Amino acid sequence: MYDIAVIGAGPAGLTAALYALRADKSVIVLEKAAFGGQITFSPKLENYPGTGTLSGNEFAEKLVEQVLDQGADIEPENVLSVLKNEKIFVVKTEDSEYEAKSVIVATGARHRMLGLENEENLVGNGISFCAVCDGAFYKDKCVAVIGGGNSALQEALLLSTLCQKVYVVQNLSYLTGEERLAKELESKDNVEIILSNVVSTFNGEDELQSICIKNTESGEEKVLSLDGVFIAIGLIPQNEAFAEFIDLDSYGYADSGEDCTTRTEGIFVAGDCRKKKIRQVATAVGDGAVAALAACNYIDENFKN
Repeated sequence: MYDIAVIGAGPAGLTAALYALRADKSVIVLEKAAFGGQITFSPKLENYPGTGTLSGNEFAEKLVEQVLDQGADIEPENVLSVLKNEKIFVVKTEDSEYEAKSVIVATGARHRMLGLENEENLVGNGISFCAVCDGAFYKDKCVAVIGGGNSALQEALLLSTLCQKVYVVQNLSYLTGEERLAKELESKDNVEIILSNVVSTFNGEDELQSICIKNTESGEEKVLSLDGVFIAIGLIPQNEAFAEFIDLDSYGYADSGEDCTTRTEGIFVAGDCRKKKIRQVATAVGDGAVAALAACNYIDENFKN
């Protein structure tokens, strides 16, 4: 029996574990993929206060080590479901079951990818997902943004202030983002919008060198030599297993406010799996602290000795 089961070992989940442990609560952290979450794919982290410059993987390793030193149990397991038995939650994984007095869901959201050969190998080596995080590394260089929605247009606008050349590659014959953003982007001299084209290949072994794009109407192919690519075709939240206890919005995000509470007492949400405007390491860490303290208060009030 644990006081708190944290589902997800990204910055939100690990921060939640850290705060709960320092409040003298027993904690298990369950993670199905990489400990550290999406930040492990970032080649450099420079916008997190107090850390200077380090890789996303280094940041994640330090956070995991800190949580382990505080006494957390961390298991590499895929959570399938959560059940509630009176006041106790039962977290079921593919291999085990864990009981806890409270649950913090911090499963994050994974970036949609194109599903092309060599794509995953080049993440962090020329393929990025966040211009705020990684845009500065491509100052005065040539990049492409894949996508045509609001996120893609905002990424491209930011990159246009840093990069020598920005291509926007959209599979449709029009941009789907706001007209205001599209017009602002079209006014940029260093931005070229390429419509009705899809990426067919990512070229490069250890680092991205170019992409091949194919016109969906004519079939014409073209190679763009690039220093970097930013894929902005959406995020996929990973909350399906908890829909019985958590209200989800139309996109699948936990419909929870800044207090990180849900409609089920004892279950809290934190990080990118939650509906929010800004998804950064700093906001994920803030959620983790809020959710952990709320969970600790819930336990103290409902499990008095």
